[in-house]
Amino acid sequence: MQAILRMSPAVMLIWLLAANTVLSAPAPTQSSSFSEITQYPPSTQGARQLPPETQGVYHTALEREGHELEQPEPTKDADGTFELDSLFDTLNEPDSFIDWILPGLDTPPEAPAEPSASPVPDSTYSSSDLSLSSTSTESEIDSPISPTQEVHPAAEVTTSPDSVTPESTFATQAAQDTVVPMVDQDAFVPVGTGPIPAAIPPRDDHPVAKNGVDSSNPIETNKFHSALFLGSQTNATFTHPYSLAWAKGSGNLQSFGMSVSHIEPHLLAYGPTNSLPGNPVSYYINPIGIQSVILSATELSHSTTLIAENVLPFSADAVLRPQAGSAQSITLPVVQGMAYVTGVYTQLQPVIQSAVHFREVVTAGSPRAGIFKYRATLEDDAVWLIYVTPQDGQDPNLELVSTTDLRGPAGWSGTIQVAKNPAGSPGESLYDNSSGVFPIEATVSGSVNDRTGTYRLSWAKGGKDTQSTPLMMFALPHHVEAFDSQTSGHAVNITLRTTTKGLARAVIGEYWTMTEPDLPKTMDFAPWSIASGSSRQLSQAAQTVIKTAAATELKQDIDAQSNLNSMYYSGKALSKFATIIYTVDRLLGDHASATPALDRLKSAFARFTQNKQQFPLVYDTVWKGVVSTASYGGDVGADFGNTLYNDHHFHYGYFIHAAAIIGTLDPSWVGPNRDWVNMLVRDCGNAAANDPLFPFSRSFDWYHGHSWAKGLFESFDGKDQESSSEDVMFAYALKMWGKTSGDASMEARGNLMLGIMRRSLRNYFLMESNNVNHPPNFIGNKVTGILFENKVDHTTYFGANLEYIQGIHMLPLLPSSTYVRSQEFVREEWDAIFASDAVAPAERVTGGWKGVLYSNLALIDPAASWRFFAQDNFDYGWIDGGASRTWSLAFAAETSHNPRR
Repeated sequence: MQAILRMSPAVMLIWLLAANTVLSAPAPTQSSSFSEITQYPPSTQGARQLPPETQGVYHTALEREGHELEQPEPTKDADGTFELDSLFDTLNEPDSFIDWILPGLDTPPEAPAEPSASPVPDSTYSSSDLSLSSTSTESEIDSPISPTQEVHPAAEVTTSPDSVTPESTFATQAAQDTVVPMVDQDAFVPVGTGPIPAAIPPRDDHPVAKNGVDSSNPIETNKFHSALFLGSQTNATFTHPYSLAWAKGSGNLQSFGMSVSHIEPHLLAYGPTNSLPGNPVSYYINPIGIQSVILSATELSHSTTLIAENVLPFSADAVLRPQAGSAQSITLPVVQGMAYVTGVYTQLQPVIQSAVHFREVVTAGSPRAGIFKYRATLEDDAVWLIYVTPQDGQDPNLELVSTTDLRGPAGWSGTIQVAKNPAGSPGESLYDNSSGVFPIEATVSGSVNDRTGTYRLSWAKGGKDTQSTPLMMFALPHHVEAFDSQTSGHAVNITLRTTTKGLARAVIGEYWTMTEPDLPKTMDFAPWSIASGSSRQLSQAAQTVIKTAAATELKQDIDAQSNLNSMYYSGKALSKFATIIYTVDRLLGDHASATPALDRLKSAFARFTQNKQQFPLVYDTVWKGVVSTASYGGDVGADFGNTLYNDHHFHYGYFIHAAAIIGTLDPSWVGPNRDWVNMLVRDCGNAAANDPLFPFSRSFDWYHGHSWAKGLFESFDGKDQESSSEDVMFAYALKMWGKTSGDASMEARGNLMLGIMRRSLRNYFLMESNNVNHPPNFIGNKVTGILFENKVDHTTYFGANLEYIQGIHMLPLLPSSTYVRSQEFVREEWDAIFASDAVAPAERVTGGWKGVLYSNLALIDPAASWRFFAQDNFDYGWIDGGASRTWSLAFAAETSHNPRR
């Protein structure tokens, strides 16, 4: 076959006319550096022991950027007041980071789119098998809800459907966005796009320079694609099921193309076991740096640049150029859930590489005119499909020049798509049917009708024959569970494992519709249950105990406890006192005691609306958002990295929650403070795609169904989130501020987010015994701890005590806690970890975490929770800095007297 590789192109073309011709790579000589298997982890049985740079690596250091020592909470005097000079001054100390290196493994060096006038042909697939059935058109399927985000520039370009336009001017079929007549409440009506309140000054010297990204629009700082423009630009971008990383000269091939990886379960590495029932492992992690397939070009070398363009909530274009300003390029539309990794080439000689090595490459015919297919089997037995669509329509005659390089013609323009096929011939037929087109951007839309929420993800697509070629995308487990019947009918049996979200399933079509029933529409500020809704009824005996606790806690200095060098802790204090005052006013009916406390709370809140706190806020004109000034002095970890957009939904969520209660107790307060509170909403939960000052939904990821806490910090393992319960708090705060301020859309959006999170948290964060999305040897931990995109680590950023790890997913106790934390889960967790005969009995826990645990106990045993908080000589040191004995008693009292719980 080596002789065949040396044939002229004309002779080679004749030879390859027969489908399934095998392109066997030249046999390596004794001196060759080729190996049958290269980038397997060292622990894989049967793999050769190779130099570290040729193997996948496991980054096991706990990534701690911007997460300062958070616990223990500040100590308190007997009356419940803070010793403010004790632990709060650790917030800005460098030593307040804990540098966790886990044992056993080495650490490696918008405006809405216009409705489409014409339906797009699609295909109907049987969900029970992989066979293609009858053809239908999109007009026979329910029209999607109109999207809300900006449209990718490519979607505005009209070109011949038989041509492929280089770079970002793709031939496209816009995302389906025909408006559906409905009486539902739109969940994505913006709060406005007006100016920043005058008290917040602009600042243009953000600690992180905006390199590697070409956009004057607000940047999505907390989304999956930030590895494309942060730091070295070499960390992985996790699209699920694939991960992409700029090779930048790394690995045994020293390529400068974009590498593609997909990790199978046998490559996972596990941490030591925990002392919990079932001995679950403390973490699991996927190897990084395995370059299964690389989309590259002979022209790419040390001068190559990577620029992220068209950075949108669900997508970005990764543009590789041989040197800055070159007209030659590879543009890769990077989109969450994409079924193929696509490179759009402009005047380059393409090279498809594999550091795992090609065992064989087979020419496999043409799915349709103008598209040429190759089937590649790698040395790890994985089968990857390669689809080549030349701009000129001519056969590219890819040539296998070694076991690592498959080359095309010089000066070539067109698209190359690669996809991993785990499903044999039936799966290949489906990949064939959707080849040539690719997603370029996505939009989300949604509405709420009474207690039912509906949301839709829609994609615009580019490529060849967009009018007649259906799109293929991968859905996560929580999507599949929530699919409506139409979307379920388009799911097929191609599944690929994701790094931390279980199996992704392929779905055919340009949009998915998901339904969330039983939204907590009746939930208010009072204790709430799914069965009976909100309740303000407290027995006289309970009121007597709660009044005594409230009298003690209202003596605390509201101003001092919220006048801190931390937006996070300040917000927690304001939220705590707002909840106490609500309890006194509305649940106890003691307006006389509540009124002066409310005045003090409003005065403390005014410190922030006037921007006179210790570290005032500024409007960052670089990335575009409202940030603390704490890190402008050089410590990027100050206040948990707020300046670098870490944890904004946590920090600002507490302020929004406090504002919602203040506005409920005093409606006249809403008007003068609306713009300031809405500014926080716009920063981390914006509904507008065309807001010139803030990105859309900075924190909440509408594809993953939860938020990401990590901001502008380069990370081996992608984005992460630790506190699922504070994520829920943020959605609840949006719901209640929307209700208080009269914003029905915001209230609906908060309800919808709560419904989505109840599902996603059960699938990914709060693991009941029947969880199938995490390895069986991990689910005994009950909570994930820190969920990264690439690993899951049962720990926290501030310590490894079980009460920390489990408790950070409990606080704060709110009415929404009963909604997302199922009684089944809470019972399993309590019995396994905190019961009297369990491994870490709650009665032995000290400090504020003890109160967190017993507040959570009210979800399954409110009487026991009540006894704890009502006991004589109660120690206020058991109360978390963002919680109160008053509210814990009221919550337990209501639920303990509710027989339907």
